Amino acid sequence: MLIGEVARRSGVSARMLRHYESLGLVRPTGRTDGGYREYSDEDIRRIFHIESLRSLGLSLREVGRALDDPGFTPSELVDDLIRQARDRVAAETELLTRLHRIGAAEPAGWEDVLRTVALLQALGSKSAGTRQRAALSSAEGEPVPVEALVEAALGETDPIVAGALRWALARGAEGGPALLAEGLDSPAAEVRERAVRTLAEIPDEEAAALLREALAHPDVVVRGHAALTLGARGLAEAVPVLIDMIVEETNDVDAADALSALASRPGAADGIAAGLVERLAHGAAGAPARRRLAQALADIPGTTAARALAELARDEDRSVALTAAYIVELREGR
Repeated sequence: MLIGEVARRSGVSARMLRHYESLGLVRPTGRTDGGYREYSDEDIRRIFHIESLRSLGLSLREVGRALDDPGFTPSELVDDLIRQARDRVAAETELLTRLHRIGAAEPAGWEDVLRTVALLQALGSKSAGTRQRAALSSAEGEPVPVEALVEAALGETDPIVAGALRWALARGAEGGPALLAEGLDSPAAEVRERAVRTLAEIPDEEAAALLREALAHPDVVVRGHAALTLGARGLAEAVPVLIDMIVEETNDVDAADALSALASRPGAADGIAAGLVERLAHGAAGAPARRRLAQALADIPGTTAARALAELARDEDRSVALTAAYIVELREGR
């Protein structure tokens, strides 16, 4: 088969076939009477092998080695090709994400585009100071793509930079709460905590609604941050989780303070005290948990808390009884 026919059937140009010949990758085994290259069936099969290997990303040099070296083992080369392919995919994904964020900033001109690119680069800097300045730049009216801020907030390990990012998102970046809610479902515990901590600093109703949902989250840390935030805002939905935190000794002091603040609201004290008493009667196992519940009752005003403490002063567990008696004495001395 002559070179023109081979090119037509294989899809490899005649020029490339001549290049393959010059490199020694494939040589036509025959010549016509007129001196034209003539390819055998075996030559054509080799051409298809070359193209197949090239489609995997091998260089022509690597193709030649793969075809001609009897001791060639492909596993190492394939592993390297996999790594290169992953690197290319990661680079393309990063580029696509950056373009999306630039578009989301709705640039009016190339100056806006360049400003947004510089901001994105700063948020990804290795320098904590540079990242912090990028987060704070929203105060100067710089366009800040909310997706970039959320991603930075969920991945930030420096506490000062993390605070700046939470502040930037709390200033009303549209779409921030919904994106942070996705972080609550992350498989990484540290990402879930950053998500709920950031949501806790956003004062709008969308964030509050997400925090209410987080009260039922399977992660105790997420539940705790949500409860403390909602409790500080005076929302009674947080009470059961705050009591759980006292029982489980998870930020129990902060939880007790939050219950005390909630109990200061009109009509709230007896309900909170009843919840603590119920856990004492049915849900709290072990003297340490019961002591913490008694201590939490200390700052709950009203007759329900007072009666519960009086009963606990006669508790069969001496440590609980002594704690309750001491609290009763303090309350009566006020």
